[in-house]
Amino acid sequence: MTEDNIVIVGGGLAGATAAKTLRAEGYKGPLTLLAEEPQAPYLRPPLSKEYLLGKEGEDALPVVPAGWYTENDVELRLGVPAAALDPGARMVDLADGTRLRYSALLLATGARPRPIPLPGSDLDGVMTFRTVEDSRRLRDALAGGGRNVVLVGSGWIGMELAAAATSYGNTVTLLGLEQVPLAAAIGPELGSFFRSLHESRGVRFRLPSSAAGIAGDAGRVTGVRTDDGDVLAADLVVVAVGVVPETSLAAAAGIELDNGILTDASLRTSAPGVFAAGDVANALHPFTGRHHRSEHWSNALNGGKVAGRAMLGRDAVLDTIPYFYTDQYDVSMEYSGFPTLIEGPPVIRGSLEAGEFLAFWQRGGRVVAGMNVNWPRSAKPQKAIKALIAAQSPVNPAALADPDVTLEQLLPEP
Repeated sequence: MTEDNIVIVGGGLAGATAAKTLRAEGYKGPLTLLAEEPQAPYLRPPLSKEYLLGKEGEDALPVVPAGWYTENDVELRLGVPAAALDPGARMVDLADGTRLRYSALLLATGARPRPIPLPGSDLDGVMTFRTVEDSRRLRDALAGGGRNVVLVGSGWIGMELAAAATSYGNTVTLLGLEQVPLAAAIGPELGSFFRSLHESRGVRFRLPSSAAGIAGDAGRVTGVRTDDGDVLAADLVVVAVGVVPETSLAAAAGIELDNGILTDASLRTSAPGVFAAGDVANALHPFTGRHHRSEHWSNALNGGKVAGRAMLGRDAVLDTIPYFYTDQYDVSMEYSGFPTLIEGPPVIRGSLEAGEFLAFWQRGGRVVAGMNVNWPRSAKPQKAIKALIAAQSPVNPAALADPDVTLEQLLPEP
């Protein structure tokens, strides 16, 4: 064992990107990546989009080519999660009984589907959605069409799964606690846009409504009981009510938590030599001076890069503006910004009725978030939206809504 030994706990995008960054930055010492799943690190966004719809195969999922780990002398341990962490001794115990000493360790443990104690949730045909295996199972179940599908959860994953299930020719009913789907994320006006999009494809919404239990026969799901006493016929039920950060390892080690693992802007935790990145990290953002936890792929990608450099003692901070995207039917949306900073309704440029528009959210006159829906990519709207957010300068709402004023014209003079 050399003095330097870096261990990455977590086999997702953040962990794999950190390993790639470490090697790219010149680290030549021992490097171990522990993956709880039996698959090498892969991308999650296609699981509810292209891969689920059969538009992409499994060859499009890996973060790096299969041979990269061997070629770059990275010890990849699949199906071997960490069992315990001792920051004082700088030791990590693995589920297979072995122990590893580390000079620096990255917690990239991600998140798990939020559990809800539904009677009947152990019936065949009831599932959650998070992993590539979940996506395979769901695709196989949906592909033949003609099934009654009930989705519990009206967030982004629930809506993407509704689009996929409907596209395969299934009958879809979606339950959610909100009056309007996605209202918690983008507000009722834009949530209503997505609801209308789905209703035009035949999706039925029961909002606000929650699942009280799942009915079955001979071990197989037959329906979902709602809180108002109805029973919705179901051949397949997917519970998609969000995720919770996987902090059990950090909690047992005494690392400071608050809606995930608290870190500074360089992704250092309260334990010396221990860093955190990806879905599990609640990182201090230099732009806002607040901690933010993001569950989107861009955060995992950028966080992995920052963690890799920071573990080597380089100057690195996670200062990128959060970003995510969704594809539902023929609608493509991109979003950048800080939803927790939003004050008031959005400013709209374009037409919701035509399904082509930009939306901006402000706080104190400054743009803090923005999205584009089916806006021409040649205009690079997200690049301009990020620039407006980064500028932190007041912008007139009327100018934001005016299509004759380019977004570049709204930026302050250099």
